[in-house]
Amino acid sequence: MSSKILIIEDEEKIARFIELELGYEGYITTKAFDGRTGLELAETGEFDLVLLDVMLPKLSGMEVLRRLRRTSSVPIIMLTARDSVMDKVFGLDSGASDYITKPFAIEELLARIRTALRKTTIENAEVLSASGLLLDIGRHKVTMEGKPIDLTKREFDLLHYLLKNKGMVVSREALLENVWGFDFTGETNAVDVYVRFLRGKIDEVFNVKLIHTVRGVGYVIKDEK
Repeated sequence: MSSKILIIEDEEKIARFIELELGYEGYITTKAFDGRTGLELAETGEFDLVLLDVMLPKLSGMEVLRRLRRTSSVPIIMLTARDSVMDKVFGLDSGASDYITKPFAIEELLARIRTALRKTTIENAEVLSASGLLLDIGRHKVTMEGKPIDLTKREFDLLHYLLKNKGMVVSREALLENVWGFDFTGETNAVDVYVRFLRGKIDEVFNVKLIHTVRGVGYVIKDEK
């Protein structure tokens, strides 16, 4: 099945060039010429990878990246004419998967796309477990001893992050930053509320103690089986 790639680039000649080259490689592409339209398309979740220009009208590439990372882990390769180290560091720290400076050789871009898609495939094949619970990332499925557990996206993401750090105490601040996003401005007890939701669907239903509270610090998942 061909991967779907969203090209968010305001220079139409560059966007068309990339579109043609990706088409030759068998990718399915969609173009957007401003940040706002690009963000709306990316948020549909229909794309396997996003090529994102930094300098865009209506909404900058960095702002698109920041907003998209609130809800999506889709690979994002930044395209920019700015090659300063600080720009690259800021983009990568904000959640970009990779960063390529214009002008670039199409062979390099294609190689970076292949690498990003391959990494996603490997990550999506991962299954995390603890105390009889299995979280299948690729299928977005959670089961306890074979029985399915219906979770919202936020509950799934919170459980995923805790399982990734199994055995380690994760602070509320780290959970807010990595699950809710860097710019979360809601109530600080959001983590506690969602942990209660998870306990209601897992601990209480299956009579297990999955998520442990470390008073004054945060939460930890321990594998007790």
